[in-house]
Amino acid sequence: MSDKVAVVTGASSGIGEATARKLRAIGYRVYAVARRLDRITPLADIGIRPVQADVTDDAALVSLVEQVLAESGRIDVLVNNAGYGSYGAVEEVPMDEARRQFDVNVFGLARLAQLVLPQMRRQGSGRIVNISSIGGKIHEPLGGWYHATKFAVEGLSDSMRMELAPLGIDVVVIQPGAIATEWSAIAGQHLLATSGRGPYADQAARGAAIFAVEDSPASPPSVVADAVAKAVRARRPRTRYVVGRGAKVILAARRMLPDRGFDWFMRTMLRTVAHAAARKDTSQDRLAGNRA
Repeated sequence: MSDKVAVVTGASSGIGEATARKLRAIGYRVYAVARRLDRITPLADIGIRPVQADVTDDAALVSLVEQVLAESGRIDVLVNNAGYGSYGAVEEVPMDEARRQFDVNVFGLARLAQLVLPQMRRQGSGRIVNISSIGGKIHEPLGGWYHATKFAVEGLSDSMRMELAPLGIDVVVIQPGAIATEWSAIAGQHLLATSGRGPYADQAARGAAIFAVEDSPASPPSVVADAVAKAVRARRPRTRYVVGRGAKVILAARRMLPDRGFDWFMRTMLRTVAHAAARKDTSQDRLAGNRA
């Protein structure tokens, strides 16, 4: 498989880094893409090619694809992983921030797909793997803009799959649940900065407490990387791969419950996790006091 070429965005840590390493391990020539070159430079030690690019910078994306084709002559796999979670009440999230989240999570993904597709069409083959989320099928309070981007990724991917199937190109969606990455810390920071005061403060405090749980039952990024590897190696890949702890249970609840029933399910689950986090913090404070 040494002639197979993969491009992975958001490769500076977490899911993207694990995916770049996995694809390299199974024989792909991998281009790891991130905004910060210093975070991906160490990947060169295992033969991965680091490329600095922001998925919201059109010129950088054009340059990226030109570089890959000049050096490798083909693109077999695109893994659209770059993205982030910006939480806060819909009323309070500035529209500039809402647009930025769409720029990163949706439009950057779509633009890079546009740029690689001419080459995939010439080859008569290719795989586009879009890292979505179970958040593309469910909803929760204070996550409106994030969920909107992931719902958009789901719909965009479904349409692309139908458009590209006759051309020999597959489109696959990966739907992770809770994964142990930097994502939670960033989402929690956005949440408190946006809605930590005012009418949504109580909900924001509970949400931030959940994001801050360090020993939550999250799965390692490798489970997503393994799913990507399955998707790119399968003769006929599934349209969706659901991975990560709790993901299948939550999606099953969404399918079975009516809207208000699922609202209740999510509120109950989030309240339970927030209370558990609060109890843990209290216990740790007491333990620290006893030691003092």
